[in-house]
Amino acid sequence: KDLLRFARKADQRAYYEILMRILIYGLNFSPELTGIGKYTGDMAAHLVAQGHEVRVISAPPYYPQWAISKPYTGWLYQREQWSGVDVYRCPLWVPKKPSGIKRLLHLFSFTLSSFPVVLMQRNWEPEIIINIAPSLLSALPALLLSKITNTKTWLHIQDFEVDAAFSLGLLEGGERIYKLAQKLELALFKHFDRVSTISHRMQECLWQKGVEQEKTVLFPNWIDTDLIKPVSQPSVFREEWEIADNQIVILYSGNMGHKQGLEILIDTARSLIDVPEMLFLLCGDGAVRAELQEKAQNLLNIRFYPLQPLERLNDLLNLADIHILPQRADAADLVMPSKLSGILASGKVVVATASPTSELGAVISKTGILTSPGNVEELSKAFLALAKNSAQRAMLGKQGRRWVCSHWAKERVLDAFEKQLEDVLLLFRQKWRN
Repeated sequence: KDLLRFARKADQRAYYEILMRILIYGLNFSPELTGIGKYTGDMAAHLVAQGHEVRVISAPPYYPQWAISKPYTGWLYQREQWSGVDVYRCPLWVPKKPSGIKRLLHLFSFTLSSFPVVLMQRNWEPEIIINIAPSLLSALPALLLSKITNTKTWLHIQDFEVDAAFSLGLLEGGERIYKLAQKLELALFKHFDRVSTISHRMQECLWQKGVEQEKTVLFPNWIDTDLIKPVSQPSVFREEWEIADNQIVILYSGNMGHKQGLEILIDTARSLIDVPEMLFLLCGDGAVRAELQEKAQNLLNIRFYPLQPLERLNDLLNLADIHILPQRADAADLVMPSKLSGILASGKVVVATASPTSELGAVISKTGILTSPGNVEELSKAFLALAKNSAQRAMLGKQGRRWVCSHWAKERVLDAFEKQLEDVLLLFRQKWRN
């Protein structure tokens, strides 16, 4: 009887502490420096730090350069420990020049190689499976595992990949194929217990697609406001990259892909070639970098640099006098640029090319300068005005810093997410006990 009472008390402690076994399943993961992989890594590390047991099934790091990073390989299964997380790396085919069909094959290669690794987790019996999209193809193994193990499921959407692929011309097939893809997408959405995404407009898009409002959660990307912050002294990059004190640095840092519409920066730099104090810096990698460099040939006011390691990110972001965040009009509410949080946290002004009715436009209207997508003349005028007005740059930079600290600070966002996970599991445990 004493042993039975002890077991019941121990069970009650576990019940109320809500310590969880969490499986995170997604294509991208740390040590990728930008995009989804960075955020998934932060999420996993936070959950482990709170005492939860976390496993991750992912691919070897390849983004944004579209090449497997050493010492990883794309053709072998690997297992490693990362910040207390048990990580399974699955084989992946990475095209050198990603196109629509090649991207699909790329995503399918991960779904196929990871399928058996996902099913192997049935012996571990995860209590919650968090599926990260892109890629939505990986929802199939996740949902199958949840049926086998009676596990709760959570889909987190970073991009609406179906809409983006058709809107940006990466996939073609006409209206009929697009509608069929949307039906398949919705069918997958409805099988998850929770569906989260990173902006209010994207959450509204979920409702419009047919996902029940009570199943959706706003889970924005975040920033460590203690790591990324304003500095009083000039960035060390000014000396390293031989940038004159009187030059106004216009900085883009991050992925160089189709969604960003970075061509406008080349055209804008060309229009300002006779303003020698303005210097454009593009730091990053991606599918269109080589194309951008070719277009920028003979432009002395634009330079390209590689991505910088995380420990140098604050110095890089503080190098800017003006940050630029371009967005194509046809991708307005399909994605929310994750790099915005770091820009705002650095306390430097940002100019964005976005519709005022988009989520990005709504944030920038409170924190920076908004110009029309694709309008070179309007963007050039915004840069010239800010270059001449250091007081306005400082004022807008402070506004942005205050806004991001109150909305997207890392601990605030991740603590709220953890509470949502606990609520889902608590409800499940109550039903199981009844």
